[in-house]
Amino acid sequence: MKQQNTSPTHKQDEFTESAAHAGEHPDASEAIRDAQRALQQRRQENAIKLERLRSHIQAGIDDLESGDFVEIAERDLDSYIEGLGEVDGSGSS
Repeated sequence: MKQQNTSPTHKQDEFTESAAHAGEHPDASEAIRDAQRALQQRRQENAIKLERLRSHIQAGIDDLESGDFVEIAERDLDSYIEGLGEVDGSGSS
């Protein structure tokens, strides 16, 4: 495995050492590896969220282009949005 040298800030170094000394990780290197795994996971989750967002945006564009939408007057927008959560008309979802 390739060895890498990093220069953490004082605060980051303290955090890594405290995680190791608290028994959360066997040593500082494992604490760093755990942080890298967490970063990878967060990036994967963000990529999934972004793809879902793009999909919803495209669905909205497709609906607009096909005329499948409801036009709401600006004065009625607040009440329309409030009503979106109402399933059975009683205000509960």
